[in-house]
Amino acid sequence: MKFTVTIGGRDLDVEVLGPEVRVGGRRFPAALLRVPGTPICQLVSEQHSRTYALLKQGGGWLIQRGGEIWPAEVVDERTAQLRALRKDQGKQEAPGLVRAPMPGLVLRVEVAAGQEIAAGSGLVVLEAMKMENEIRSTGPGRVKAVLVEPGQAVEKGTPLVDVVAQG
Repeated sequence: MKFTVTIGGRDLDVEVLGPEVRVGGRRFPAALLRVPGTPICQLVSEQHSRTYALLKQGGGWLIQRGGEIWPAEVVDERTAQLRALRKDQGKQEAPGLVRAPMPGLVLRVEVAAGQEIAAGSGLVVLEAMKMENEIRSTGPGRVKAVLVEPGQAVEKGTPLVDVVAQG
């Protein structure tokens, strides 16, 4: 199993391979032995045997040895991937070419070419199956071109508005 361990602002790639551990590309035999009912554990390798206290704190850990304490975070591969996805979804970029998500009739165009818009701004209102559907911008930008007009029938995927990054 692969982990990213962050200690003192430094990231280490750690892979546990049964009785071996790979840290930063170096592979060596090691085992982490816990003393039941205590925060004490012992890291045993071919060269060393060191005793640590591992204390859970919030979403991370405190590692204590010889009077020194280091905050640490241990993140498995899956959690790291989920965090990266969330971070990408948090970005708000100009949406580019905004297309009709469904077939319908353009009721209103709520923007004009050259207009600055914010994330979530209404662009076009489509009527589909007797319901009004407001198509909104996913990010801030400037309207480069409006490609439809009220009363126009559109198919799914028809370009509606072209939005570019502000600048």
